[in-house]
Amino acid sequence: MQIVKTIKEVREITGAWRKNGYTVGLVPTMGYLHEGHGSLISRAVSENDRTVVSIFVNPIQFGPSEDLESYPRDIEKDSAFCESLGADLIFNPEPAEMYHEGFSTYVDMDILTKELCGITRPMHFRGVCTVVIKLFHIVQPYRAYFGQKDAQQLAIIRHMVDDLNMDIEIKGCPIVREADGLAKSSRNTYLSAAERKAALCLSRAVQCGSDMVKNGETDSVKVVGAMKEIIEAEPLAEIDYVKAVNGLTMQQTDLIEAPALTAMAVYIGKTRLIDNFAVK
Repeated sequence: MQIVKTIKEVREITGAWRKNGYTVGLVPTMGYLHEGHGSLISRAVSENDRTVVSIFVNPIQFGPSEDLESYPRDIEKDSAFCESLGADLIFNPEPAEMYHEGFSTYVDMDILTKELCGITRPMHFRGVCTVVIKLFHIVQPYRAYFGQKDAQQLAIIRHMVDDLNMDIEIKGCPIVREADGLAKSSRNTYLSAAERKAALCLSRAVQCGSDMVKNGETDSVKVVGAMKEIIEAEPLAEIDYVKAVNGLTMQQTDLIEAPALTAMAVYIGKTRLIDNFAVK
């Protein structure tokens, strides 16, 4: 496995792969990898001849008061993890490599980016779309892999690829959870012992809502209300949002039926966590 820092190196390596007829899979990440990322990498390795993992803490998707500087980083641990799973290449650029002096071109989107996380993080998805499309142009993968935990991001990327007629297959992969149900996240490392215990209110709320829907309840007010009650009972939790939306458009829905998405963002102390369940 190779680790490269420059766009030129990535293009040379992946270009040679494509010339030899190899399919290329891409797993875009911000690093500090866990088993959730591992599931994406393993799937990419199983479905492609060569797999690239990008590890880049993207500065333009963080707001002024967000955790850009404190976001966890451990490239040595990440490299060993990627190699153990069979990845072929890590692209680990510096910000100046991705955004040269005078950089001023961004990829934006209406509608899907204005709901859920887009309300309290208005610049976030512009940064996500911009870096993802740059990675697509640099690596030129056949397939790219994203987690369902970031369900809004996944829907946005699929929509962007469709809108811009990009010849890339977007693969969504299931949420990976800890043994006690908490969705795997790099930001879980921010949590104190008490906050880690409190954070389980998210997965309990998801389980409650999912069970209600499986048992035939489709009224979003009832389902969302029951989920909010669970979170509001936890003193360390503060709700950013809990909403039921159409999973394709991110617009609120009265009925939770396919393709609905019930998603939440909750602060546990100062740490913002997300979770969701989808109706397929």
